[in-house]
Amino acid sequence: MNVLTEHAGHDGHDQLAALMAANRQPPIGETLDFTMVELERGRVVFAGSPSRKVYNPIGSVHGGYAATLLDSACGCAVHSALAAGLGYTTLELKIAYHRPLSEASGPVRAEGKIMSIGRRVGFSEATLVDAQGRLCASATSTLLIFPLDPLAG
Repeated sequence: MNVLTEHAGHDGHDQLAALMAANRQPPIGETLDFTMVELERGRVVFAGSPSRKVYNPIGSVHGGYAATLLDSACGCAVHSALAAGLGYTTLELKIAYHRPLSEASGPVRAEGKIMSIGRRVGFSEATLVDAQGRLCASATSTLLIFPLDPLAG
């Protein structure tokens, strides 16, 4: 599944809205059991429930789980503001872990927002909170924006 090619004539917001309307998610969301639950231009929210399948050897949720939700939130916030024919990729992701996650954390929410966006680069930030609204992790991201090659689809 690739919304950039399936909905090539639509802007980024409409591509993501079509994904949500069809109740579809990218394979990474299926693998880690998280999904986009809110969308507006420049802002997205992902929700998931960490389980034992994402635990590390020391008995807590692997940091990569939080990183993936935060990267998704930062990236899709920028995606939601792109014009048709544009794509993006993460150049830098900086994460701070504030508290550990476990099965007891309950459903978590990663909210991503654009800080600024230009023709070639977007900057976004995201927070990850647990079911009690406590900050568990935060991130900032720099994303490269580029024209898609219509022949590459």
